[in-house]
Amino acid sequence: MHEISNARIILEEDHYNLEKVKKRILEYLAVRKLKDDMKGPILCFVGPPGVGKTSLGKSIARAMGRKFVRISLGGIRDEAEIRGHRRTYVGALPGRIIQGLKRAGSNNPVFMLDEVDKIGMDFRGDPSSALLEVLDPEQNFSFSDHYIDVGFDLSKVMFITTANVLETIHQTLRDRMEVLELPGYTEYEKLMIAKEFLIPKQLTEHGLSEEHIELQDDALTTIITSYTREAGVRNLEREIASGCRGVAKDVAEGKKEKTIINSDALHKFLGPVKFFPEVAERTSEAGVATGLAWTPTGGDIIFVEVTKMKGEKGLTLTGQLGDVMKESAQAALSFVRTKAKKLGIKEDFFDKADLHIHVPAGGIPKDGPSAGLTIFVALTSLFTNRPVRSDIAMTGEITLRGLVLPVGGIKEKVLAGRRAGIKTIILPKKNEKDLEEIPERIKKEMDFKFIQKMDEAVAMALT
Repeated sequence: MHEISNARIILEEDHYNLEKVKKRILEYLAVRKLKDDMKGPILCFVGPPGVGKTSLGKSIARAMGRKFVRISLGGIRDEAEIRGHRRTYVGALPGRIIQGLKRAGSNNPVFMLDEVDKIGMDFRGDPSSALLEVLDPEQNFSFSDHYIDVGFDLSKVMFITTANVLETIHQTLRDRMEVLELPGYTEYEKLMIAKEFLIPKQLTEHGLSEEHIELQDDALTTIITSYTREAGVRNLEREIASGCRGVAKDVAEGKKEKTIINSDALHKFLGPVKFFPEVAERTSEAGVATGLAWTPTGGDIIFVEVTKMKGEKGLTLTGQLGDVMKESAQAALSFVRTKAKKLGIKEDFFDKADLHIHVPAGGIPKDGPSAGLTIFVALTSLFTNRPVRSDIAMTGEITLRGLVLPVGGIKEKVLAGRRAGIKTIILPKKNEKDLEEIPERIKKEMDFKFIQKMDEAVAMALT
């Protein structure tokens, strides 16, 4: 089993953590070793930008000792890009799959299809339907490219696809693939990635060595928390590169001594701080609650603000909300009205009032059911005049009967809460199983409360 341990070493060298993905790859290699003619599974890496999906493909090829081919499917709209043209056409070419194998010069490379969620379709056919034959182990032993017009065996190729979002992938295409999620990194993981991978890489790219520059841990932590807010590490790498450029300029001008960058010196190299911890100041008054949202670029926190004025039972919703979110707001209001007495609110609170619910960051469209619980807590906070605790955030779908239903994207949401300095998170009871994916270090630092009924959130969240 020498090859397997060798592959494990290579994967550890190239990537920090990502245990689930590494385990799956080693299992694949182990099965391949025991049975030669196994049909390759189609792995699909799904996650926000900058978490290392494409570079993971390169590592897999290196670990398996195979050639690596990558094509990007972003924006292709023509079926012939996959299947090739018939040779009767002027300028006919084989499809991208056959071209890729020709480039690799081997019939069993690791073949990466990037951005499979961004395939378009128009009158020239639907490329994602053409991919079905390529990515189905039952069919692809005789893939027919129109140009070659002979069955070609793709079953030895290991196909890996990448995507930012699963929802936009053709349903039948998604069915062919085994999805592995890469949700993003915690602050500690980013710090380790910066020290082990990003800084050495940027030093060589800028012609510097460790004699010229030292980035201290407190500086890196400040970059991670105050200059970037992302799930991946691309912007972190850019900010480190900015620091290296500043030092490279000094060295080129003849500076001999070593530059030590700590958190106080960052302003000189990176400019003013870009992100502030704003949860405490936002939730200091009644009627504002902090929610957790899932976005294709990783999780984020949202604030739900509610206010009332004199009027005739009007409800205004602003902040570019989608239909599902508007309905959640109406459901939350109906529940508060039915259970007013139990929640300690006057029963006629809505008779001579207009309500306005606003979700800031008005330029960003927001939708989904998981803000229902946050809207309910914000409403209750306003009418009982008790502010919401500033270190608490919540997510969950609600029903008119007062139940809290499970939602998705828990790991991304928890990491977003962690980035924003949240200490306690209220989650639906049925999401308890999703905590398995969250790193132990975070579980110890944060407090998770699970609820089945909406009323339970009131006692936990309001001061």
